[in-house]
Amino acid sequence: MRIVFMGTPDFAAASLKKLIDDGFQVVGVFTQPDKPRGRGMELSFSPVKELALMAGIPVFQPEKMRDGTALEQLRTLKPDILAVVAYGKILPDDILALPKYGAVNVHGSLLPKYRGAAPIQWAVLNGDKVTGVSTMYLAHEMDTGDVIFTSETEIGEYETSGELFDRLMPMGAELLVKTLRAIEAGNAPRCPQDHSRASYVSTLDKSISPINWNQSPRAVLKWIYGLQPWPVATMELDGAVYRVFEAEYTQGRCDKAPGSVVSTDRGGIEIACANGETLLVTALQAPGKKRMRASDFLRGHKIKVS
Repeated sequence: MRIVFMGTPDFAAASLKKLIDDGFQVVGVFTQPDKPRGRGMELSFSPVKELALMAGIPVFQPEKMRDGTALEQLRTLKPDILAVVAYGKILPDDILALPKYGAVNVHGSLLPKYRGAAPIQWAVLNGDKVTGVSTMYLAHEMDTGDVIFTSETEIGEYETSGELFDRLMPMGAELLVKTLRAIEAGNAPRCPQDHSRASYVSTLDKSISPINWNQSPRAVLKWIYGLQPWPVATMELDGAVYRVFEAEYTQGRCDKAPGSVVSTDRGGIEIACANGETLLVTALQAPGKKRMRASDFLRGHKIKVS
């Protein structure tokens, strides 16, 4: 089966590597155009492009998918199927209709939950206990195609989005291999999504970094761990904005307003949350400083208790 792979970041590169290692016939790779990075603004390759070049697979980087260029490039490759993982571009209907078996996608959620961008982060941010990966047939509307397979995993209570990414990458790669083998064998299932249960999520940006302390300790803790590695949660202390990396539950109760500093001790900085509960901040970063344990920070800094 002739496969054209489409993807860009590390999450996609893991799937491409699995296809190569398992001997699949990958005849071409599509990835996002090179982008300038770093202080020198030198063009850098995507992880998928680097891997494809090392494997000797032709690489294509169309700027647009609807001007006919990508379609003609695909026609020369004569794919039986498109395998799409975090490509970052919407495929038009004429491209989806080209391969014999259409196009399949690896998505970082248990569809129909969390369609759209950043599904892994939002599973953590929303305090979900379980998430996973899905494979589906691509359709005209984003993330609405029939589901083929899913694979579930529990989310650790103190697991960051970055750590969850690292665990879901190989799961997605394994699921893609299972999917392609089932399609080639003619026994791949198709399960239409229940669109009434669908939820959509957006990309993250720094505007959502400030912690809303008028929530339960668990909601705040999940916000802290869900915003890592980027854009990272923030809080204000004595007029300065600090980045917050770690927190723990407490047994404490207080009558202070949410966001107030309840206490500072060797364990960290205890902050009031909703309903008189508290949360202990245990790792943070002061403006212009390095990340450190809150206990170390408190040795050289005094924080006013509200």
